[in-house]
Amino acid sequence: MKICCIGAGYVGGPTMAVIALKCPSIEVVVVDVSAKRITAWNSDQLPIYEPGLYDIIKQCRGRNLLFSTDMEKHISESDIIFISVNTPTKTSGLGAGKAADLTYWESAARTIADASKSDKIVVEKSTVPVRTAESLKRILTHNSKGINHEILSNPEFLAEGQAIQDLLKPDRVLIGGFETPQGRKAVQVLRDVYAHWVPEDRIIIANLWSAELSKLVANAFLAQRISSVNAISALCEATGADVSQVAYAVGKDSRIGPMFLNASIGFGGSSFKKDILNLVYICECNGLAEVADYWKLVVKINDYQKNRFVERVISSMFNTVAGKRIAVLGFACKKDTGDTRETPAIDVCKGLLEEKATLSIYDPQVTKEQIQHDLAMNNSDLNHSNYLQLTNPATIKQVGKASNAYEAAKGAHAVCILTEWDEFRKLDYQKIYESMQKPAFFFDGRNVVDPHKLRAIGFVVYSIGKPLMHG
Repeated sequence: MKICCIGAGYVGGPTMAVIALKCPSIEVVVVDVSAKRITAWNSDQLPIYEPGLYDIIKQCRGRNLLFSTDMEKHISESDIIFISVNTPTKTSGLGAGKAADLTYWESAARTIADASKSDKIVVEKSTVPVRTAESLKRILTHNSKGINHEILSNPEFLAEGQAIQDLLKPDRVLIGGFETPQGRKAVQVLRDVYAHWVPEDRIIIANLWSAELSKLVANAFLAQRISSVNAISALCEATGADVSQVAYAVGKDSRIGPMFLNASIGFGGSSFKKDILNLVYICECNGLAEVADYWKLVVKINDYQKNRFVERVISSMFNTVAGKRIAVLGFACKKDTGDTRETPAIDVCKGLLEEKATLSIYDPQVTKEQIQHDLAMNNSDLNHSNYLQLTNPATIKQVGKASNAYEAAKGAHAVCILTEWDEFRKLDYQKIYESMQKPAFFFDGRNVVDPHKLRAIGFVVYSIGKPLMHG
């Protein structure tokens, strides 16, 4: 058997690497139109960072795992084809700002139709709107020259920073197919692939529409929990309660559980906001305005939390950060990943730059070029201006990339932790305090450090959802 995956990104690369690892008898090929990305996958500098990924790539690459730009050849030779391309939110036209942009997805579908010379199983791995498989089937049927393509939905449920563990020991593998004899047969073929390492009771079979919708709903529910605890964090600060203690007590209820109850500056990453807005659009298209409004509020609270953090920084520092150096520790959307898509750090940094602050940013996995690219984009979720001035090179010069946390903090008026990297828990904050301007402000957007210990050193500390001056 040969498997081909179209799309060498955050999902396609790690997923295919684990399939190759666990199924040594199957040839696995990842194809992409980007020669630069494929070159990176074939080098020691992979295009993405995930703990454990490099070791698997090193073990399988050249054995039964191949990365290539020759899409037509490998599609033609494969039995199973995964579509794992980007499906960003549309920026213009019908559904702009909410609906999924299926341009890359449709291009992949047409490439499959053109290249196929024998029957294929085509697997939706990209996150797509419910009933997208219907459109995929139509494209393939009308362009297939009599070749049969069975469509399956196999959504990914990977958490960035722990994707390899999620793939090796998944909570569930969901496979959706058409409820026809051919559809059931295709489901069984894919099920047999995962059965090499996934226990049978964790492989869930559903109809296509349920499988497609489950991915959007799973991300919406997780994001909802984050927005819920972040809404409570504002109330905690107003009343003197401690959000960590509240979340711990609430999470002890077995009906609720402790996961995704850590207050922060907000959720980021490639999926949460995009998938919720997609869900909103689907609800609106089906006349479910009240349901759409409900999910909109999850995103609204997330934007509010970022806004609130920026306003806290400014108000605490005597209502101005103009000309002040602020050390930003962490830029990625979460620890153990270099992904900056929708990271809340972008909006926080833009808010501070608009107030004429100078930023010194340190992140162990994000490059200076990526930071500058993200901050130069003309968009933001914060309720300030439209940030058009950020395309001005002079504004970007207010941003520096430090090689470590101590360099970032030297001479700074404030430190902001925006990503919960483990190394930030172990820093010598006495050393950092002594190198800073006084009063030295500390804004912990991820509740990484103990505010009592930092106050004892001399910092003026603000932590999300914690009493501001004591407790």
